[in-house]
Amino acid sequence: MTSWHTLPRAAFDLETTGRDPLDARIVTASIVVVNGRSDILQSKEWLVNPGVSIPEEASEIHGISTAKAQAEGMDAATAVAEISAFLADLFQTMPVMAFNAAYDFTVMDREAKRYGITPLTPTPVIDPYIIDKQVDKYRRGKRNLSVMSEFYGVPLLNAHTSAADAAATIGIADVLATKYPQLQIDPLELHGSQVTWAAQQAAGLQEFFRRKNPDAVVDGQWPVRN
Repeated sequence: MTSWHTLPRAAFDLETTGRDPLDARIVTASIVVVNGRSDILQSKEWLVNPGVSIPEEASEIHGISTAKAQAEGMDAATAVAEISAFLADLFQTMPVMAFNAAYDFTVMDREAKRYGITPLTPTPVIDPYIIDKQVDKYRRGKRNLSVMSEFYGVPLLNAHTSAADAAATIGIADVLATKYPQLQIDPLELHGSQVTWAAQQAAGLQEFFRRKNPDAVVDGQWPVRN
């Protein structure tokens, strides 16, 4: 069987107004589509006026100020509709990769509902963040995109721009698929496995946190949180 990492595939990334996906608004979005040789076939970017002020902490990460978003950004409802339609078309023919997908697709879900747009059904998704924690459970240290890019030897230029992060996500996923042949399965099957893995990983983290805080809750829903 020809593996997904040698076939056309896409990656998706957002930069937003904040860390909580239930409240964050989209500031930039990028989708990168590559062929089986990892040549970029299409790259699409959106700069969005989120309709709210962008906190300084968020601007320092992605470089987009409230003034720039207001002056140059698309209307948020129009952008969310375009991004949703673009992703929906991709899901018909290929997997879409997203690093820590539960963040990006939860933001998309909330934004769609905010503007009365039919939410996506994101399937199949491939998430290097969830996969890495499954295949290398006991590796110490952080597992954010920058750290994992360095660990797996994947270039990450202009980190925290959505286009660069999307491209790096594809690179990490490809390395994982090459290193762990058990991942070379049908993307729909892999998607289902990640649903289970995400729930298990969250349960383990919640158990750890509850040693100090009995009320700690870690949401294990993936790729969209309710």
